[in-house]
Amino acid sequence: MTTGPHSTATAVYEIQILGRLGQDWSDWLDGMAISFERGVTTLTGPVADQAALRGILTRLWDVNLALVSVRRLEAGHPGQETSDSA
Repeated sequence: MTTGPHSTATAVYEIQILGRLGQDWSDWLDGMAISFERGVTTLTGPVADQAALRGILTRLWDVNLALVSVRRLEAGHPGQETSDSA
């Protein structure tokens, strides 16, 4: 299996947007965990590949949500960035 920035393995991403999304958005966002703090909603979860990530980001764009950040997290260590973070 290939590792690195062009890996085909599922990666865990953290996506932050302005505003509050309720837990009921989770299914629509491919089962991502949803948390809210200080005006920012954080979506965290595994994403199969770059096409799936683009799909999630497109859905957020389509409903006019403001993107704050997108980070690829180290597998098994939530909150830590990988050296090839987005």
